[in-house]
Amino acid sequence: MTIKYLKPFLLCFSALILVQCQTDSGKSAFVLKNSSNIDLKDKAISIARQQLTKIPDGNLFPLIITSAGDTLPAQLDDMDGDKKWDELFFVVDIPANKELNYTVEWVNDPPNFPARTSVRFGKRLAADIRVKPALDEELTAKDLPLVMGFQRYQTDGPTWENDKVGFRHYLDGRNSKDVFGKKTPEISPEDVGINDKGETEDNYHVMEDWGRDILSVGNSVGVGGFGIKAGDQLIRLGSIEGDTMSNVEKTNFKIVTEGPVRTALNYQYTNWKSEDRTYAVEENTTIWPGMYGYQNTVQLSGLEGDEELVVGLVNSNTEMALESYEENDKYVVLYTHDQQTYDKTWWLGLAIILPRDIYLGNMEAPKTGRLSNTFLARLKVENNKPLTYYAVACWELSDEGFTDKAYFEKYLKNLTNQLAAEVQVKVK
Repeated sequence: MTIKYLKPFLLCFSALILVQCQTDSGKSAFVLKNSSNIDLKDKAISIARQQLTKIPDGNLFPLIITSAGDTLPAQLDDMDGDKKWDELFFVVDIPANKELNYTVEWVNDPPNFPARTSVRFGKRLAADIRVKPALDEELTAKDLPLVMGFQRYQTDGPTWENDKVGFRHYLDGRNSKDVFGKKTPEISPEDVGINDKGETEDNYHVMEDWGRDILSVGNSVGVGGFGIKAGDQLIRLGSIEGDTMSNVEKTNFKIVTEGPVRTALNYQYTNWKSEDRTYAVEENTTIWPGMYGYQNTVQLSGLEGDEELVVGLVNSNTEMALESYEENDKYVVLYTHDQQTYDKTWWLGLAIILPRDIYLGNMEAPKTGRLSNTFLARLKVENNKPLTYYAVACWELSDEGFTDKAYFEKYLKNLTNQLAAEVQVKVK
């Protein structure tokens, strides 16, 4: 899909590069330098609008041209909601210890770049109304499937994907993160999760040409979902199946942007209550091409000082111990590798990549309860201070190499170093 939804969004990229540029008659020029000793593949780059001076007037579109005359797919995103774009975003390959030259030209017609990211979200207002695509949603603590008598959302909530893997968020109050395994790089069909009558239907647990849902989440938070640890108490964000009331008073969801190289989602959780405590959370989820994962940024308020953020890896289908390593000075990685899909049918590697400077260790949640069957990373968290981490899912039918643990571990280490690598910018 190449549709763009221009919505407000606060994004924190560890791989974000703000590039200084020179312009000449509406053209910008810049140099990107990879000072690391690894080749960078699909490195995320963002250029702020205010750095691209002399932008021509009118509704124009960018062409990023390499020194060889090739064009890089790119998109313009409105991240602050003022109805004007404020970031030029693209991904780029840069060899180790190399610098590359680029220019930006402006054209009248939008380029037709192949879609390498997408989001799918549909909803219905009643059981007898067909599901229709939507850009946003607001739900209250009582807007749960058991109360309403039907599932409102296509695939239980938004599904986002790139050319490697897909994920879904249970917007129906559960707020867990599930995995859609992909067998092909093409974007999966828009009608996944809808039957011929236009009703929501769980039709994605059967194998299709594109892939299928492969993970059993249960009462865990899935892959990259989160909660709070306050003392010895684990506090779930939202409900579990069978609840008639959520502990989140109001949830607002919106699609921020959808384009060929970046898709971004935003969630606002208002009055998340637990006993005598009340929190508010902003969550921003982003995916770009080339990696078997997504980026998540969480910002909390209402903390009393004894809380930790806990980020999960479901472990209901594995008896393997959680493993970890520190590949560089920026990140620590927690991971499992097992036949941990539905009915233990396929090999699946799961991981979370976490900021090393706020990592406090890990624990295992109880086998039963409202937040259970999951390994949990413990992170230091402060009021109104965003923290960013990554969630990874590597399925054997996406790449048969992932049947091998060493292959999966090698991929994780390369990805972690890719995310940690910095791109230097020189003004031409």
